[in-house]
Amino acid sequence: MPLGATEILLILLVVVLLFGASRLPKLARSVSEARRELRRGSDDERDRDDG
Repeated sequence: MPLGATEILLILLVVVLLFGASRLPKLARSVSEARRELRRGSDDERDRDDG
């Protein structure tokens, strides 16, 4: 069930209130790095299974 625009805005507002606007760039960078590392690890695992 996809989220509508109102729900997304409400979630973003709660995140800003919880973490503060100054910490959001650090949080986004951290999530991006974790996602990149997870993708790199799964690619490595797939390569090992093929070989």
